[in-house]
Amino acid sequence: MGRWEPNSRERLVRAALDLFAEQGYDATTVNQIAERAGGLTKMTFFRHFSDKREVLFAAGQEIHGRLMADAIAAAPGSASPLQAVAAGLEAVAATFTDDRREFAVRLRAVVAGSSELRERALSKRAALAEAMTGALRRRGVPDPAAGLAAELGAHAFYSAFDEWADPANQQTLGGLARQALDELRAAIATLD
Repeated sequence: MGRWEPNSRERLVRAALDLFAEQGYDATTVNQIAERAGGLTKMTFFRHFSDKREVLFAAGQEIHGRLMADAIAAAPGSASPLQAVAAGLEAVAATFTDDRREFAVRLRAVVAGSSELRERALSKRAALAEAMTGALRRRGVPDPAAGLAAELGAHAFYSAFDEWADPANQQTLGGLARQALDELRAAIATLD
């Protein structure tokens, strides 16, 4: 595979995941990732990603935050904050097709094995909640309701993702996210 071939970003992501799984995050260098991606250069890597951690997170975070915010904005005006969040969860979950499940299983294992990647995953989760909070505020949802609904949405999404990424699971991420959000709604009702 030469440098001129398309999809260098995707190739870098796949190469990084392979190397992180094989030899660990800390033992993997950017040069190794670039070389595994088909003889790309370190410079090519840094045109796409700011650092080694970002290779597994950058694109998804931007896309998911935008999809979530757009779906919340497009929810019917009569939708409650949690109904708007559910619309956002559906939009993001639709991008997680069955062909991405194997990648998700491997990603989950790699992230679990690295404190630096776990920290970055928490940052991604916070960014997703922030995108939802902003979208809810733009709908006129006041604080603290906007922040609370967004945090519940983030919790539902990541709980559903963990279950979806289990190789034994056969459900869709959308179905799991709806179920997780419904369980959180029911739990909230018992708090008062």
